[in-house]
Amino acid sequence: MNTAIDIILVLVGVGAFFGLVLALADKKFAMEVNPLINEVEEVLPKGQCGACGFAGCAKYAEAVVENDEVPPNLCVPGKAAVAAKVAELTGKKAEAAEPKYAHLKCRGTKTAAAMAANYQGVPDCAAAKLIQGGPKGCKFGCIGFGNCVRACPFGALSMGEDGLPIVDKDICTGCGKCVSTCPQAILTLQTFDAPVQVECSSHDKGPAARKLCKNACIGCGLCMRSCTHGAIKLENNLAVVDQSICKTCDDPTCLAKCPTKAIEAMTGVKKTQQTA
Repeated sequence: MNTAIDIILVLVGVGAFFGLVLALADKKFAMEVNPLINEVEEVLPKGQCGACGFAGCAKYAEAVVENDEVPPNLCVPGKAAVAAKVAELTGKKAEAAEPKYAHLKCRGTKTAAAMAANYQGVPDCAAAKLIQGGPKGCKFGCIGFGNCVRACPFGALSMGEDGLPIVDKDICTGCGKCVSTCPQAILTLQTFDAPVQVECSSHDKGPAARKLCKNACIGCGLCMRSCTHGAIKLENNLAVVDQSICKTCDDPTCLAKCPTKAIEAMTGVKKTQQTA
C-alpha cells in the first residue's frame, strides 16, 4: 500500500516539475503578437475562403501587416470597402480590383440533359464522377449534387428545381471557393461587364453533343462568323468568348445566330456589385 502511495507521489511530483518547466519556457520564449494584426483581422469578413491565397483570415491579416509586399486588397469577398480599411490600418495603397461573380457554364437541366445511368451512391459530385464520369450522358456538364453549394461560405449558391446550382449575384463575393470545389471545372469567375457567355462546356462533336443535351453548343461556328468584333473562336468543338473584346460590343449578333441558344446575354447583374 505504501509503495503505491509513494509511486503516486513521485508521479505527481514529476508532473508538477515538468509543468513548471514548460510554463517558464513558454513565458521566456513567448512571442509578442502585433496588436495591428488583430485589428486587421477584425475588419475581414471571416469567410475563411482562401481567395487571398492564405490559409484563412488570420494568416492574411498577419501577412499583410508584417510583409510589405502583401497588398491590402487581396480579400476578394470584402471588395473595395474592406481593402480601403486594411490599407488605412497598414498604411498601404489599395489598388482597384475588378469585381467578379461565380458563373455556371452549363444548361444541362433535368429536362435537357440525357441520363446515362441511375446513380444510387453518395450524393457528391466528386464521388459520382468516379463512376464512369457521372450519371449524365454528357461528361462535361454539371453533375448536380451541390458540392459547390455546400462549399460556398457566404450562402450565395442554391440548387434549383432543374438540377443546376443558382448563383445569387447580390450575395456572391467572387471568392472562388465553389470554382475550386467543382470536379467538372465548369464554374468560372465572371466579370460584371461581360455582355455574353457560352453556357456550355461540352467538347463533344455537334451531333453527339446535341444528342446528349438539347442546350449544348454544337460547335457550328455561326456565332463566330457573325461576330463583327472577332471575339468568338472555336476551341475543341466549343465556342469560346474573349471577354476583353466582347465587352466592347453593343449589339451582340451572335445571340440570334446560335441554333441551340447555348450563348446567352448576361442579365440580372446589379451595378451595386461593381462598386460594393
